[in-house]
Amino acid sequence: RVQTVESGGGLVQPGGSLRLSCAASGYTYPYNCVGWFRQGPGKEREGVGVTYTRIPNTYYAGSVKGRFTISLDTAKRTVYLQMNDLKPEDTAIYYCAAAMPGRACPLLVPYNWDYWGQGTQVTVSS
Repeated sequence: RVQTVESGGGLVQPGGSLRLSCAASGYTYPYNCVGWFRQGPGKEREGVGVTYTRIPNTYYAGSVKGRFTISLDTAKRTVYLQMNDLKPEDTAIYYCAAAMPGRACPLLVPYNWDYWGQGTQVTVSS
C-alpha cells in the first residue's frame, strides 16, 4: 500500500524553526513531484512549496519564500520542509502530497494529487 507519512510538527515560538519530514512507503520508484500544503484554522488548504524528485525544480508560495526550504533524500525516500523564522500565521496542519510518475505535477494547487499524508500540526505561539 502506497502512502506518505508526515512527522516533525510541534509547538515553537515565533522566530523559531522546525523541520517536517514526508516519508514515502510502499512504492519503489520516485514520485514525479512532492508538495507541501497547509490548512490553518478556518482557512482553505494552500500550497507551501513543491519539488520535482528527478529534476532540480522547486517552487514556493510567496508567503514562505526565503524562510522555508524543501530538500530531498532519495535514498531515504523522504522530503523535508525546513521552516525558519516561523510566524504565528504559519500555524496550521501541514500535509505532504505526491504525484505519480507520468502524471502532471499539480504544483501549488491542492487538487489532483495522488496521495496525501495524514498531516502534522505546527503551532507558532509565544
